Amino acid sequence: MAFAAVSMALAALPIANAASLLNSRATCSTTVESCSSAASSSSVSSCCVNKPGGQFLQTQFWDTDPVTGPSNSWTIHGLWPDNCDGTYDENCDSSRAYTDITTILQNNGKSSLVTYMQQYWQSNSESTEAFWEHEWSTHGTCVSTLDPDCYTSYKTGLEAADFFQVVVDLFQTLDTYSALSAAGITPSSTKTYTSAQIQAALLKVTGKAAVILCSNSELYQVYYGFFANGPLQNGDFVASTIVGDSSNCPSSGVKYLPKSGTGTSPTTTTKTTTKTVNERNIPSNITTSPTSTATGSFSGSGYLNAYYNGNADGCLISAGTWYTTGTCATYTATASGSGFTLTSSKGTCGVVSGAFTCGSGVSATVFTAVSGKLAYNGVSTFYASVVPTGSTQATVYTSSKTYSVTFQWQSV
Repeated sequence: MAFAAVSMALAALPIANAASLLNSRATCSTTVESCSSAASSSSVSSCCVNKPGGQFLQTQFWDTDPVTGPSNSWTIHGLWPDNCDGTYDENCDSSRAYTDITTILQNNGKSSLVTYMQQYWQSNSESTEAFWEHEWSTHGTCVSTLDPDCYTSYKTGLEAADFFQVVVDLFQTLDTYSALSAAGITPSSTKTYTSAQIQAALLKVTGKAAVILCSNSELYQVYYGFFANGPLQNGDFVASTIVGDSSNCPSSGVKYLPKSGTGTSPTTTTKTTTKTVNERNIPSNITTSPTSTATGSFSGSGYLNAYYNGNADGCLISAGTWYTTGTCATYTATASGSGFTLTSSKGTCGVVSGAFTCGSGVSATVFTAVSGKLAYNGVSTFYASVVPTGSTQATVYTSSKTYSVTFQWQSV
C-alpha cells in the first residue's frame, strides 16, 4: 500500500460524515501538526490539535487462538493517543466512559460502521461491546480534540462516534496482511521469517518503521505511528517513528500462523474488575500518567506485591503463587533481551501452561514492565480463579479467569 494512502483529509471522508463534522465542530483558523513546536504554543487550542498527547498508535491484532476476524485480514486493536515522549495517559474522563457503543453509533447514523466493526474490531477474550467500551474509555477519552467543549452542536456520544469512524477509516488504509503477502510473508504452520523481513515489508505501508510484537515467537500485533494534522476528527495523519514502544520479536524464527477457521465474536461469562484485552493494560479504576518501558524498576532483588481492586493485597511467594498471609518471596530480576527474567529460591520463573511458575525445571520467560507493573507479552493484567485468604494460595494465570490482579516491584 502506498504511503500516500495514509493521509485522509476531511474532504476524503464520506459526504455525510464530512457535513456532520463541519456542522458540529468549532472552527480552527489554522491546521497544526501534533507534537510540533507550534502545537505546544498556548495560542493553539487543544480543540484544534491533540495535546499534550500527539503521537497516535494504530494497533492491530493477528489472533489465531481463538480466531478473530477474516482469515486474510488483521483486525483492529485501537488508536492510542500517546504523549510525544512515549508516555501516555489513560481513562481521562470517567464521566464519558460510555456503554452500549453500538447504540451510540447507530444514533449517529453509523449502522454500517457497526457492521464493519463487528467483523474487523473483535477481541479474543471478551465481547465486542466490552472491547469497544474499553478502547473508548481508556484511549478515546484522552483525545483533547474530542472534548465535548470542542463541539458547537454537541449531543452525548457524538465524540465517541467520531472516534470510532476515524479509527476504522485509518485502519482501512493500513493493510498489514497484503503488505506481508506482497513480500512473500504468508501465514504458515511450518515456515518462519526474520524480523528484518517483516519490518521491511511493513515499512512500505507508511514509510516509517512499525513495531512488531510476538508471543512465544508468534507474530500477533503491529503498531503504526502517526501525528495528526489538526483535530483527530479530520482524519489527516502523518506517519511518524514510534517513540516509547519497541518490537520484541526474535531476530529469526518468527512464526506467522494461519487462522484456523472463520472468526467469531467471543463473549465472556465472567465480569472482572478490569476490562481485559491484550494490550499494555492498567486497572480501569486507576488513572495515571505512566511510562511504558521494557524493564522499569525491575532489577536486582525485590518483592512482587499484588494489587487487587486497586489495593495492595499480598504478594507472590517462591513457587510463583499469590499469597496474602505469608512472607513475600525475594525475586531476582536480570536484564535479558528486551526485558528481564525472574528467579526465586525455587528456581527459574516462567509461564508454564498459562500459569506463572517458578522451579528448577522451568524455562525462563522474558517479562517486561508496563506502567511499573510486571507484564507478560506486553499485558500487565494477570488472573486467578480465587482470591487467596488465610492459608489459601492462588495460581496466577496469563489468560482470563474470575479475578484480575497486577504485580508491582518493590526493591529490597
